Amino acid sequence: MGAGSIGLAIIRRVSAGSHIVLADYNLDNADRAAATLENAGFECSTVRCDLGSKDDILSLVEHATGRGDITRLVNAAGVSPSQAPVSEILRVDLYGTSVLLEEFGKVIADGGSGVVISSQSGHRLPALSQEQNEALATTPVDKLLELPFIQAINDTLKAYQYSKRCNVLRVMAEATRWGHRGATVNSISPGIIITPLAADELRGPRKDGYLKMIDGMPARRAGTPDEVGDLAEFLMSSRGRFISGADFLIDGGCTASYWYGDLRYLKATH
Repeated sequence: MGAGSIGLAIIRRVSAGSHIVLADYNLDNADRAAATLENAGFECSTVRCDLGSKDDILSLVEHATGRGDITRLVNAAGVSPSQAPVSEILRVDLYGTSVLLEEFGKVIADGGSGVVISSQSGHRLPALSQEQNEALATTPVDKLLELPFIQAINDTLKAYQYSKRCNVLRVMAEATRWGHRGATVNSISPGIIITPLAADELRGPRKDGYLKMIDGMPARRAGTPDEVGDLAEFLMSSRGRFISGADFLIDGGCTASYWYGDLRYLKATH
């Protein structure tokens, strides 16, 4: 799900010899990605899918199962705080990802694996109460957006942060269900990764803030989609079979610096 740079970097590493179903809100994006993959020897089909629509997700599951066993799920779709209002971020990133995990967890094959691309932003929330953690992890998907502390969110950044924290918690909860089918599922929380969108930000009006953040990270650089792909490849391979329900930060130490290092100044604005 999601035909962007990170999703494609993962797919190229884990999909040789398999039929790839590319789903994206913009079918043209999926078709262009499919053409690139097919020219590299992969077999693909495309589906338009709104991640925030349960009906679309069910149609995607039907399409995918019609092609054979579901052995891999990669979700790299979503909207960012600068792209959408609070309600849309919660509908797509929080609710939609939760539905996707639940529905594909019903059909994932024995030995299969899934990866959800979350974000370092989910690690910038203070610790939630155990009751809130439990609610985000286990509330029935159709009731998630009715949680009082979710309905109280009125800021796009907070909506994104709560959504990404929810992604990590839902992966933990779903790992137990996926395990009953002999499958694993994990989340990856990238930091600043150079994608077309990030490259635009680094050339745009907020570039100075991004560059200052990069300079305050231990790695002193942004990451690449291939580095995220390498991590996902490990998690989805035979070497990662003992790993499930876990989240992996891949952010050049940005979160560490945010809480305890040179980037602590950001906490005042977040």
